[in-house]
Amino acid sequence: MAKSFRPTLFFRVGHIINTLLLRAGVEKGNMTLLTVRGRKSGQPHTIPVALVEYNGQRWLTAPYGAVNWVRNLRVAGEATLTRGRHTERISACEVTAQEAAPILKRSLIGARSFVLAYFDVTPDSSLAEFEREASNHPVFLVKSLS
Repeated sequence: MAKSFRPTLFFRVGHIINTLLLRAGVEKGNMTLLTVRGRKSGQPHTIPVALVEYNGQRWLTAPYGAVNWVRNLRVAGEATLTRGRHTERISACEVTAQEAAPILKRSLIGARSFVLAYFDVTPDSSLAEFEREASNHPVFLVKSLS
C-alpha cells in the first residue's frame, strides 16, 4: 500500500532549494515553478512541479496525490509556469483515468524511490493498473495561454 503524503523537513528543505534554483533559471530536468491562485485565500502559491511531455503535449502529474496545488488548480483552471525569467500563462484541465494512465506510467520511468513510495504501481505495471491508480494521482493537460 502506498504511503500518504506528509511533508517532512527533508521535503520542505528540498522544496525551498528547488524553488530558489528554478527562480534563478537553473535547469533541473523537467522541473518548473507552478504558481496558482489559492482557492480560499485568493493569494498566489508557488511550488516546484515536474512537467511530463507525452505525444507532443505537456502534462502536470500529482505524484503526492490531491495536495493543495492540485485542489487550487482544479478551482482556478489556470496558472503560470516559471523558470528563471521565462513565465508562461497556462490553462490546465484534469483528464480522465483512461487518459491519465499512460502519462502516469511515463512519469514513473526513472522516478526516484521516494516518489515511487506514493504509488501502488511500478513503471512495469499494466495500463489497467495505472487507470486504477489515476484516481489517487490527478493529471492535468497543460495548454499555453500566452
